[in-house]
Amino acid sequence: MRALIFNSDLTFGVVPDPVPAPSQALVEVAAVSLNFGEIAYRSADVRPGYVPGWDAAGVVVQAAADGSGPAVGTRVVTFGWSGAWAELRAVDTAELAVVPDSVDLGLAGALPVAGVAALQAVRRLGPLTGRRVLVTGASGGVGRYAVQLAARAGAHVVASVGGLTRAEGLRELGAAEIVIGPENLRGRVYGVLDNVGGRQLADAFYRLEDDGVVMAIGRAAREATVIDFELAGTRSARGRIENFNVSTPFGDDLAHLVGLLAEGELDAQVGWRGPWDKAMEAADALLARRVHGKAVLDL
Repeated sequence: MRALIFNSDLTFGVVPDPVPAPSQALVEVAAVSLNFGEIAYRSADVRPGYVPGWDAAGVVVQAAADGSGPAVGTRVVTFGWSGAWAELRAVDTAELAVVPDSVDLGLAGALPVAGVAALQAVRRLGPLTGRRVLVTGASGGVGRYAVQLAARAGAHVVASVGGLTRAEGLRELGAAEIVIGPENLRGRVYGVLDNVGGRQLADAFYRLEDDGVVMAIGRAAREATVIDFELAGTRSARGRIENFNVSTPFGDDLAHLVGLLAEGELDAQVGWRGPWDKAMEAADALLARRVHGKAVLDL
């Protein structure tokens, strides 16, 4: 089968068809979404035949042998830490969700890593009704989901972006305020959903309320974070930073997000979409911050 693989660049290769384990379904992939992390932080030492990719949506062509999961012909969205960028994907049935006919598979394919990360991080902040929550990197894939989900949870959402052009559509998604970087934030916030890292994470930490919390989700800045915990007058008395990582399996959270998408309560925020033979164009656009939200490739 054909697959996207990393050599010096993102190119096509021919790899063996996956052989599903008993608890895995075989899915014919219709669309995949790209994530900043899987491109920017890809391994330099990739074994032959390795297929990267986290997010894919398609149709089940072989049901799991152990009887778990959906039947042949079911439309699904899937997650895994590899194997998405190919014509066929073997996926654990606990890592997929059924997609109704009313939902475009490309939009569903934009959900797994970015959507589930945002959902789980919002939950980790606890009750948010009436609380100020800052989302850094709000124009990116995780950020645009985080703005929507935090607003749905009752938060007063402050969206931090790198420039005014990156703020497009964020108020419609639920942002009550927009700032150009957390250093320009006025007042304090209870929670931070940080997708950038580096200096922005430090600036966000200095603006926490007492007992506030930063969820350190991503490292889009690709730089170290240096925090002066003794910086007088600009720090929370008891603020903390949590190194956030998603929890698996994704199945239940994916089903929840697909339900919101089907009901029109969530926007997939696909800012770039095209055929998968333009994968390098999409990857370059993501790395250069030219995509507002998610990039989706159709097979």
